[in-house]
Amino acid sequence: MPLIPVSHGRGAWLVDMEGKRYLDGISSWWVNLFGHANPRINTALKDQLDQLEHAMLAGFTHEPVIRLSEKLSALTGGVLGHSFYASDGASATEIALKMSFHFWRNQGQTEKQEFICLKGSYHGETIGALAVTDVPLFRDAYGPMIRNAHVVASPDARQAQDGESAIDVARRAAADMERCLQERAGKIAAVILEPLVQCATGFAMHDPEYLRLVRALCDQYQVHLIADEIAVGCGRTGTFFACENAHIWPDFVCLSKGISGGYLPLSLVMTREEIYQGFYDSDVRRGFLHSHSYTGNPLACRAALATLEIFESDDVLAQNRVKAQSITQALQPLAQHKQVKHFRQQGMMWAFDAVFDEVTVQAAKTFSRRFFTQALQEELLLRPIGNTVYLMPPYILNQEEVNLVGERILKVFDRVMGESV
Repeated sequence: MPLIPVSHGRGAWLVDMEGKRYLDGISSWWVNLFGHANPRINTALKDQLDQLEHAMLAGFTHEPVIRLSEKLSALTGGVLGHSFYASDGASATEIALKMSFHFWRNQGQTEKQEFICLKGSYHGETIGALAVTDVPLFRDAYGPMIRNAHVVASPDARQAQDGESAIDVARRAAADMERCLQERAGKIAAVILEPLVQCATGFAMHDPEYLRLVRALCDQYQVHLIADEIAVGCGRTGTFFACENAHIWPDFVCLSKGISGGYLPLSLVMTREEIYQGFYDSDVRRGFLHSHSYTGNPLACRAALATLEIFESDDVLAQNRVKAQSITQALQPLAQHKQVKHFRQQGMMWAFDAVFDEVTVQAAKTFSRRFFTQALQEELLLRPIGNTVYLMPPYILNQEEVNLVGERILKVFDRVMGESV
């Protein structure tokens, strides 16, 4: 279908050049937390424009990056007290991988050069990030350029066998992780995972027990734990950091997407004092070697500060708990639909899988495209991943919009599945 030219955005809605509205049910690829043209973020950016638009962080610093670093550190109770800035999620992944690798080298453990990721994982599309991404669509064309990581079982709760719970699946997956750590003892630098929800692989959700078990394994085998919270951080899972659901802290947290409220490219990697000190040396070769021109851009940092201020002043996490219940209720007809399986929810994320039988199996191949097209006709922006429909809206939906989302997703789903017969 032809591209849709967007004229402007207001709140949860995008508006095209002809005036047609689309409720942004995926937050413009998971970035827009508090609506388009949010007045408070707009005001902060306008103020910052009159002060400082950019300055390099090589030998310099500025107030927005200092304040943002301090606020984020405080949200971890000071456990992750240092932040390294970049511009996008894949860059954050690259930074965390390089930092882990380089830290172990500085410690004299030069054989720790390998990484572990989960089956179906996605961590970005730069070369280093592709090494820990297990999605053939993104990897295959660049295979000869990639240094492969070890891929272990996903704790995806949909894999539960008869009589099993999500915790049982988590424990099985953790056992597979331990097997790999044992086999490659002394060789693994870090484990990387998306806490609670593997988004790009079809919103595979897992029990927090998995994170607790993996944290313990990383401690046992002296391996770093990298939490890719690029998509699942900033309140998406019900807590600000997804790892808080399991009451653990990783060694690295990657943030991007929602951290700037969906306004400007910004990413960062948070880490511990011990890792920071591992690079603090007069020998430049022991220092962490990664940079780009727009690191810690003041405008992006100011947008992030305005985003964090909304979290604080509006008690967003508490409001989201109430709103999540309302949205779940509005989606109940889908949860109980005979052509739906694995209806699932984590915080402000919902997903379900379309069921196809032997007669309609061919229709599964075009399900995503047909659903996207039909949803646009119903003023909804939704982009299924394969046969998985997911909802990841901004946090500002009112009750009328919640009801609209529930009614129209059901309408679109029935229409698309009816076409499949």
